[in-house]
Amino acid sequence: MIPRLLSQEFLKQLREYPIITLLGPRQAGKTTLARALLEDYAYVSLETPDVLRFAREDPRGFLLEYPKKVILDEIQRAPHILSYRQGIVDESRMTGQYVLTGSHQLELRASITQSLAGRTGILNLLPLSVEELRAATITFDTFQEYVFSGFLPRIYDKRQRPHAAHANYYRTYIERH
Repeated sequence: MIPRLLSQEFLKQLREYPIITLLGPRQAGKTTLARALLEDYAYVSLETPDVLRFAREDPRGFLLEYPKKVILDEIQRAPHILSYRQGIVDESRMTGQYVLTGSHQLELRASITQSLAGRTGILNLLPLSVEELRAATITFDTFQEYVFSGFLPRIYDKRQRPHAAHANYYRTYIERH
């Protein structure tokens, strides 16, 4: 994993807030970052159909399944559980109890500001920066080469061909919205 500049701020806010919300575009590395920094946390993906169904049909029961520290990935798929989480974190008074990741920032931000004001630290993770690439000893001679090679972590982690990776990202994410 390429180290992310946001890591230190993420860990600081984890000690300050009961909930940390990590927002950003798909494939920016939100899940990878959270799981790498928080190996002792339970992990739940709300993209898994049966998990999502449980969260939607019984939000209180779903949250009771994870009383300790948990990463809830792709929270925008079940934003209604945020209001249930408000009461839980107020009662437990534990910092770093929940880490939420989400991709659809506008919809999710509205739910967060309504339900979690003062209870969550909000961080935005973008694709890799030139500084992060350089720190990982990935360098190019020109800015155009950086742009062509891309800033999506998977390109480097999986040694993908940049032109194919960008075309597929565009087709599966950008065209969909």
